[in-house]
Amino acid sequence: MKVLLLGATGGTGREIVKRATAKGHSVVAVVRSIAKVGDLGGATLVQGDARDEALLARALEGCTGVISSIGTSVSPFKEVTLLSTVTRSLVKEMTRQGVRRLVCITGLGAGDSRGHGGFVFDNIIMPLLLRKVYDDKNRQEDLVRASGLDWVLVRPVVLNDKAGTGKVRADTDLSGIHGGSIARADVAQFVVDQLTEDRWLHHAPLIRE
Repeated sequence: MKVLLLGATGGTGREIVKRATAKGHSVVAVVRSIAKVGDLGGATLVQGDARDEALLARALEGCTGVISSIGTSVSPFKEVTLLSTVTRSLVKEMTRQGVRRLVCITGLGAGDSRGHGGFVFDNIIMPLLLRKVYDDKNRQEDLVRASGLDWVLVRPVVLNDKAGTGKVRADTDLSGIHGGSIARADVAQFVVDQLTEDRWLHHAPLIRE
């Protein structure tokens, strides 16, 4: 499968490239600056801004799946629109080109997973640091859900850089779940698996170790 990856230069994005190529997928990665990327494990790099619809149109040519692992910085005061802006353009262009499969990473605290991050996350980190980021994650999720595409929304708990365990618990019933952590490597493997598996199609599983 030829896959477009957005957010390839982040920690999770780089892990996705490794696991996607190991599984035999061909990866096209949109990056802001090819000169600053370093080694991306054989991915084909397309330089530019992911909000640019013309750029997305070129990058999507020949692709049959898309992974979005775009993140954004903590923004306590300034409105965040990057995630929803990119997703709106992406959905439009995927629909135009007939690319059906979209796997989109959002996070614990988006949608109905809000309130399941544990006391510190829910009562301090979220309202003081991440509220505007998650407002945009919610807009992003709404756009994906309304897209008519074959989508999976992946909501990892707090990320860490430990070695992957290969064991991921995925849930849509969040009763009794309050936080947790997961290796980026395990998130990446789960996300890549969703390109070709249908178990979580049109669902938003929260994933943890």
